[in-house]
This record gives sequence, C-alpha cells and structure tokens, in this order.
Amino acid sequence: MKIETERLILRQVDPDRDFEPWARAMADENTVRYLGTKPMNRAEAWRSMALAMGHWAIRGYGFFSLEHRETGAWVGRVGPWYPEGWPAPEVGWTISPDHLRHGYATEAAQASVRFAFETLRWPQVIHVIMEGNEASIAVARKVGSSLVREQQGLPGVTDKTVLIYGQSATGGPVTIPI
Repeated sequence: MKIETERLILRQVDPDRDFEPWARAMADENTVRYLGTKPMNRAEAWRSMALAMGHWAIRGYGFFSLEHRETGAWVGRVGPWYPEGWPAPEVGWTISPDHLRHGYATEAAQASVRFAFETLRWPQVIHVIMEGNEASIAVARKVGSSLVREQQGLPGVTDKTVLIYGQSATGGPVTIPI
C-alpha cells in the first residue's frame, strides 16, 4: 500500500526504517503534548509503533509512515484509523519535530482523506484535536473540515476537551453518535 504526493510517499510502517525517527518524535514533549501522552521512552515508542502496525492488521488500514520523496527522511505518521472508543473513523496526523512548518501534514492529510473517501468508501471523516492545538486545527480547515462539536475527554486518551472537526464525502452534514 503506497500513496505518492508531490513531496511525500505515504507507505505502511516499516520498523527497521522507521523506529529511530519514530522514537525521537515520540520522545519530544512538543510532539506528544496534544496526543494525550507524556514523552515516550524507547519501549513506549516501540509499543506505539506496534499499535499503529496492529491497526492495519485489525482494520485493513491505519497510519502511514510519511517518507520525503527526495531525501527518504521519515517525516511523520498520517492516515485513517478507527480505534475502539473513537467517536467515528478519523484521519489523524503527527509530524516529526524535524519537519514542522513545511505543509507536510496538510499534503498528507489531503491524500489520506481522499484515500478514506475513494478507497475505503467512508461517508465521512473526522479529526479529533485536543483544545489548544492551533496547528492541527489549521490543518483540519485546510483539508476542508469544519468544527462539528467539542466534547469533554476521549476514553483512554484524555480527560481534556477535544474538538471534533469533520467533513462528509458528499459535502453534507457530519453525524457523530453521542
């Protein structure tokens, strides 16, 4: 499974290639502060990567590793996922601190939303964003999503307020069970 954009390759996670940059990103306080976790040590980062890979085995889709087309560098993780307890299927993103502010999250999220609509045939997609994460709110808006609702907490992730942005494949309203 591979998707190519102008600057990126979205591919399945490869632990041999991806673990070192994945672990560095997950150890960065600014990277994980809106993921509902503390900075991760190597063992925790490994489990995080294994969780992403396991989602593919369970659902048939999941986070892609982002690879820079020219340099081969690991840029982050972006893609569709729907873990237990989530309000609806989501396209989420986390960009390595080494690659922020280059538009990679937007570029990869747009490709992932298209994949969700065209290949997975999802009728809608959401983005669960912790309150205060202005960069992710901007990405959600750039990919065509708007605020659907806010809710207090997300089971197993955080007790803090989360904002749910979304869009439908047809342009109609986004519906999320309460």
